[in-house]
Amino acid sequence: MTVSHAPPPATPSVTVEEPPPRTPPDLEAVTPANVRRSRLPAAPRWVRRTVGPLLLLAVWQVSSATGILHPDVLASPGTIARAGADLVADGTLPSAMGVSLQRVVAGLLLGGTIGTALALVSGLSRLGEDLVDATVQMLRTVPWVGLIPLFIIWLGIGEAPKVALIALGVAFHLYLNVYAGIRGVDAQLIEAGTSLGLGRWGLVRHVVLPGAMTGLRYSLATAWLALVFGESINADAGIGFLMNQAREFFRTDVIVVCLVVYAFLGLTADVIVRILERLLLQWRPTFTGQ
Repeated sequence: MTVSHAPPPATPSVTVEEPPPRTPPDLEAVTPANVRRSRLPAAPRWVRRTVGPLLLLAVWQVSSATGILHPDVLASPGTIARAGADLVADGTLPSAMGVSLQRVVAGLLLGGTIGTALALVSGLSRLGEDLVDATVQMLRTVPWVGLIPLFIIWLGIGEAPKVALIALGVAFHLYLNVYAGIRGVDAQLIEAGTSLGLGRWGLVRHVVLPGAMTGLRYSLATAWLALVFGESINADAGIGFLMNQAREFFRTDVIVVCLVVYAFLGLTADVIVRILERLLLQWRPTFTGQ
């Protein structure tokens, strides 16, 4: 008996129509605001930093020219520039600068030596700390400007009280920074120096003392401040002497010239110390002077 198998019914073909390709929407490129700003030509930084001072000078000059600012109150920038040129031409200003520099250098050397020596004694020895630190901490709270009458009584009215006043202000700043440098030095640096064969004084010379450059910068600022007060003690030469003379004759132009010279000398000294920092402190991991 033959059994015939009927073929299976044909499956109807289903045609699936693919959707038409989607056209992406038009996208507009978005440029960040900071990129858009960077396309504009930017002025050099030194130009931007001079805008404020130049604007101040312009307002000052206009106020003087229109009579808003009386010459007896403050001379105009042009008058001050002419006064400075006259003082340089007749040699008065260079001579005064030389005298003031001698006083600052003498006070800086004396005060720096005393402050560093006391810091080494106090920082390297517990006995030295017990004997020195409490006394120095007590004395540094005394306003050193208030010691001017005592200095006049003890040292007279010559150069000695002026130099002593500068040395006193310098000594306290250097003491605090050198002492902090000794007690806060990294133990790994001590270990590295010891492995290289450095002794105790070698570590002080190569590790501790270079770190006192920050204290030297503060000391220089204090030295110029002390000079201003010191040269008010019966000075017969120096920048302070010029200022006292100008005060007697209401010469505000000469007073401003002397103030500008003080600022210039202080800024120059600070730049020198910064250069020394870059030379001496490149080994520090946190140094960012490059």
